[in-house]
Amino acid sequence: MPLFPQNALKPGVRKTEVFGWAMYDFANSGYTTVVLTAVFSAYFVGGVAGGEAWGTLAWTSALALSSLIVMLTMPAIGAYADLRAAKKRLLVMSTLGCVVGTAALAGAGPGDVAWALVAIVVSNVFYTYGESLIAAFLPELAQDKRMGSVSGWGWALGYLGGMLTLGTCLWYVIWAQGQGLPASHFVPVTMLITASVFGASALFTFVLLKERARPQVRASEQAGLRASLARLQRTWNEARSFQDFTALLACSVAYQAGIAVVIALAAVYAEQVLAFEQTETMMLIFLVNIAAALGAFAWGYVQDRIGHRPALAITLAGWIVMTVLAALATGPALFWVAAVIAGLCMGSSQSAGRALAGVLAPELRRAEFYGLWMFAVRLSAILGPMTYGLVTWLTDGNHRLAIMSTGLFFVAGLVLLALVNVQRGMAAAAAANDRADAPAGA
Repeated sequence: MPLFPQNALKPGVRKTEVFGWAMYDFANSGYTTVVLTAVFSAYFVGGVAGGEAWGTLAWTSALALSSLIVMLTMPAIGAYADLRAAKKRLLVMSTLGCVVGTAALAGAGPGDVAWALVAIVVSNVFYTYGESLIAAFLPELAQDKRMGSVSGWGWALGYLGGMLTLGTCLWYVIWAQGQGLPASHFVPVTMLITASVFGASALFTFVLLKERARPQVRASEQAGLRASLARLQRTWNEARSFQDFTALLACSVAYQAGIAVVIALAAVYAEQVLAFEQTETMMLIFLVNIAAALGAFAWGYVQDRIGHRPALAITLAGWIVMTVLAALATGPALFWVAAVIAGLCMGSSQSAGRALAGVLAPELRRAEFYGLWMFAVRLSAILGPMTYGLVTWLTDGNHRLAIMSTGLFFVAGLVLLALVNVQRGMAAAAAANDRADAPAGA
């Protein structure tokens, strides 16, 4: 059986178009890998903020602010994208915003706290807009029964992109350190590398990916922000009809909070608890990306075979094991094992969650529903890291206890996942399509 079967795609969808869609994951993964996880987070605290005690709080607060902005705006943007069939146009705009914001981080040197915070908020907001918009294309490309594997193709290629960007940056950092250059020199260059790879790779998406949706309003009808918010309000009013989608949102808030901790604070944990050097941390994140690529690709096929909910449940159990191993690690060996498990679970759980959201979303309102899904993910990006920071603050810097508390998010996600009935949710989504053309006040 071929790895990329044509029958996994909907009629009329070519593999080149799916490649273009997946290339966006390739493009934007370098942002999370280099900016949020491996390089700029530590540089901000130690370099820009000069190692001051408030540096970590300032960093997590900026990430929380960017998540709050997305929570307040993305659902309406998704509704607007559905009404005007504007996903691709908005994707181009969000990509440009993230690339410019990432390049602006190169201008943040020691003491440039305000500049760095503004740039990270701007870049992260636009990154998240793009992540939600590209996800909304998935149900247009993949057969419902093969959405897991197609989603896995994107995530796997995405982690390869993250490895390319991180590997290029790691090569430059090692060279720069060999020349005796300080972090204030080589970190800005890594930001320019990340922005360049993002922008260049996304061009494949813009050329190959089609906007298959059609506008759902006539030219004489209002289709601006007011109409989008009215459409969104109807979604909230009909929440009882989508009880399985809303249960998935609650589940996503829980387990994505744990993932957000791993993304935002893995380097901090490695350095603070196990005294990793910067190059060691970058190598660790590189290994995590390899494991995540393998997990996302292989688990997509498993998901199609055993079902979306069981596949996601298994990955959440793996996350629980990872947090226990990380908390028990007293040396590098066990922590590297935990990192491999984290990578495998990260790729597979994020791919499974995205595919399950697509299965439960009504066909004509997928960008809107993915906006709601992104609302949940952004809420988790506030909840997880802030909880971790609060635990370390209350326990006088006990990172082991903080990582154990992170495991509770995955336990909660596993419990909430039990409330999701996939068949019932798919039936509710199908019924919603029959009502999609009704006036917003109907």
